[in-house]
Amino acid sequence: MRLSKITTRTGDDGTTGLADGSRLPKDSPRIAAIGSVDELNSQLGLLLSEALPQAVREELLTIQHDLFGLGGVLAVPGAPFDDAKLLRLDTAIARFNADLPPLKEFILPGGTRAAALCHVARCVARRAEREYTPLARDHLAPIQGLHYLNRLSDLLFILSRVINRAAGWAEELWHRN
Repeated sequence: MRLSKITTRTGDDGTTGLADGSRLPKDSPRIAAIGSVDELNSQLGLLLSEALPQAVREELLTIQHDLFGLGGVLAVPGAPFDDAKLLRLDTAIARFNADLPPLKEFILPGGTRAAALCHVARCVARRAEREYTPLARDHLAPIQGLHYLNRLSDLLFILSRVINRAAGWAEELWHRN
């Protein structure tokens, strides 16, 4: 496979090319969603540079591949997103959440550096979800991608708790003023 050169100058006019050859303004909703999914993937890459439980590391690497695929789905209008990825996330949510104590209060984002980075990734996932929503609503992107981003933010919250717990870090509960 030969990759194209990086500097094409075709975006100098304020547009970005999609995989089907069409071009969109760089501020279009589709390009914003692609950018947020890419940012989320990069945030997970940063999280993966930290010491993590092996099961968390493996899950995050799989998610990175899924997100790269979701970016591809967004770059090819009409492309499908595999339901199996969503089912795998649901399984991961149940597996990682099983050993955590139930929450009775909100917890503050933070703890170890890795857990804090996981919380940041969760927030980026929520933004990607917000930017993906109008595309799914208008049938411009598969609804399964929206479901995936929603579940992923839930999983990232759970993983932040798993990471803190593995490090022996107590959760900081939110206190009403």
